[in-house]
Amino acid sequence: MLNSTNKYFQNFNNFTLPKQFSGCTLFVIPRSLLKLKTMNIHNCELSDIPAILELYEAARNTQIQHNVVVWPYFEAAFVQQEIEEGRQWKLVVNEQIVFNWAIAYTDKEIWGDRDQNDGIYIHRICNHPSFRGNGYIHTLVTWAKVHAKEHGKKYIRLDTLGNNKSLIKHYTSAGFEFLGIFELTDTASLPQHYQEEPNCCLFEMKL
Repeated sequence: MLNSTNKYFQNFNNFTLPKQFSGCTLFVIPRSLLKLKTMNIHNCELSDIPAILELYEAARNTQIQHNVVVWPYFEAAFVQQEIEEGRQWKLVVNEQIVFNWAIAYTDKEIWGDRDQNDGIYIHRICNHPSFRGNGYIHTLVTWAKVHAKEHGKKYIRLDTLGNNKSLIKHYTSAGFEFLGIFELTDTASLPQHYQEEPNCCLFEMKL
């Protein structure tokens, strides 16, 4: 029996099934259930390179709008190498890449003596412009904890350039400890924006 006290069934009190369906049970699927999303995390594939580069461009545009340090243009070959090394990851919702990041297992140019082969390092976190505000950073943190432990690491680490107060708040709210702003000195092998802005915010999460 349909229960009229249930908000999903209030419009069906006077509903009668057509004769050809007599004896059948009517199931009502709430509209909210029709919007359920499938969410998965996978290694990126070479076919993802155009989508990744579009995310980088969207990130650059946001950085320009907010007058913060702007990423350089990354070549497809650069992303391809990371994919082939298994270091590019994607969060996919209903077959759409909504969140993307790269990882490294050593990062001495940025972390110096703190890098004791004991952490994973997250770089170039990108959120698709149409899917911002969904808290995917927390999904990334949950994944990173498992991934780090699987590789015998004790820390999850990331960095951002300049005194970006918005990102400091964003990452600390996700559980990272803000270690402070440090001046990088060994930037020759790093992407161009590290050479143009040596002041680097370091964040760490101990497992």
